[in-house]
Amino acid sequence: MILQALVIALALSLAIEAFDGRGVRPIGRRPGDLAVRLCAYALLAAFWFAFSWRPWLAAFSCVLTVAILALVSRLKRGVIGEPLVFSDFALLRQVPRHPELYYTRPLTDPRMAGPILASFLAVALWYGIEPAALPHEPSVAVLAVFALPLALWTLARMAGHGALGRRLAARFPVPALEADIARYGLPATILAYAARWRSQRADALPSSEPPMTADPLRASHGRHGPHAEMSPPADMAAPPTRAPGNPKAGAPDRVVVVVQLESFVDPVRLGGPPLPLMEILRARATRYGRLRVPAHGAYTMRTEHAVLTGRDAEDLGFGMFDPYLTHGGAEPTSLAGLARRTGFETVFVHPFHRDFFNRAAVVRRLGFDRLVMEEAFAGAPRVGPYVGDIPLAERVLSEVAARRTPLFLFCVTMENHGPWKPGRLPGLDDPHAQYLHHVAHTGEAVERLIAGLEGLPATLCVFGDHAPSLPGCRPGFGGTATDYAVLHFGRTVPAAPIRVDLTADALGRQLRAEVSGGPSVAPSVAPSVAMPPS
Repeated sequence: MILQALVIALALSLAIEAFDGRGVRPIGRRPGDLAVRLCAYALLAAFWFAFSWRPWLAAFSCVLTVAILALVSRLKRGVIGEPLVFSDFALLRQVPRHPELYYTRPLTDPRMAGPILASFLAVALWYGIEPAALPHEPSVAVLAVFALPLALWTLARMAGHGALGRRLAARFPVPALEADIARYGLPATILAYAARWRSQRADALPSSEPPMTADPLRASHGRHGPHAEMSPPADMAAPPTRAPGNPKAGAPDRVVVVVQLESFVDPVRLGGPPLPLMEILRARATRYGRLRVPAHGAYTMRTEHAVLTGRDAEDLGFGMFDPYLTHGGAEPTSLAGLARRTGFETVFVHPFHRDFFNRAAVVRRLGFDRLVMEEAFAGAPRVGPYVGDIPLAERVLSEVAARRTPLFLFCVTMENHGPWKPGRLPGLDDPHAQYLHHVAHTGEAVERLIAGLEGLPATLCVFGDHAPSLPGCRPGFGGTATDYAVLHFGRTVPAAPIRVDLTADALGRQLRAEVSGGPSVAPSVAPSVAMPPS
């Protein structure tokens, strides 16, 4: 009975993935590839079997799991151009806490609560119909109930190490998401990537900060390679020590403001009207251009990590999918850490919940002295569901005005965070129109920052974290490039602004000069990342 149910579960799971990938990702037919795929299905069946000891219920649960994974992955691929990955499961706890951030409904909504309740009732009914396959001897049955979960737990713990770990490393040496899903299937790829990520995370040894590359404009073709991971600092808990008054920070009133603009691209690229800010940046910025970011339409933390650490996604191994999940902000190349060591007060400003992405803990480990988050904006005007960009800019300028030491401030905006759906703005239900309404405020907010920093010894960097996930802005838009600009105030700058297209990590490496006392104005000729023309 158990074997029969397992065989049917494996066959149906294989059929589901074959149907899902038809014409795009044909099932790999090598015996070894098929074996890995079927083993993943078997592990899913064993997992569900451990809960019920009912073979047909476990088989059905396995097939249903594969179907749900395939469906969710297809939906995700259509929105942001990437299939489901193991690190997405770490974000699941955020969905019921912050349903407004996702294209989903609260669990209390009858359209969500109804199917969930029906599923529980169906499982309870199944328990009553199908008998358990436990041994008849009570002592053996009790042993089995504990032995199977323990065996699965042990397998999960050992998957990244020893002989099994070496076999996984041979088949999954580096992340190659699309190729691996085609060869081994989505469940096997998720499980294997999770094991490889845990292995790489455990193998990272403490070390001092490694030297940065000599070329601050290193493009994607100059990567260190897939295995070149920088290890976390020896002290994983404490942020870098600040050295007040360090002369390397420059003037005592020196200011460096970096603003990560939510879902920001030049609206002209989306068919919208010209944004006055873009002409100001092209005329006033020291350098500006397109910014290639690690994802489309989501995964803010990937771009944020790249800019704050200067690390290429390819250097992160299997941690590239959620960089904050790996070391929790303990990064030896942190821009905030460098600023703190050179005498800057470091401030992180973000008008949203501290727990989202575990941001509060992460940014403290990155080296930020002070966090200004949602509770500081209790009375601030909101535009739609989030704090507006204009009041956020005013708070940034108030922090600048109140400084007593050199200041490094990293700000993450929130107003234009998706989803853009009916009911977000009164009388404005079209997603594209909602986006353009918000991006106009973003432009005005940056204009206010520019006006407020005039005359100060200051640097302002603004950049988009990713393109918006709008119906007219599909995966692959603009080569996953947003827009950025760096402006200098209170000193001589080149007569003509320079367009230099960069990757997000290259921008992060350039910004190191702004807080370390080195030259901060880009040379007149610099290497550029190939991007679509403006």
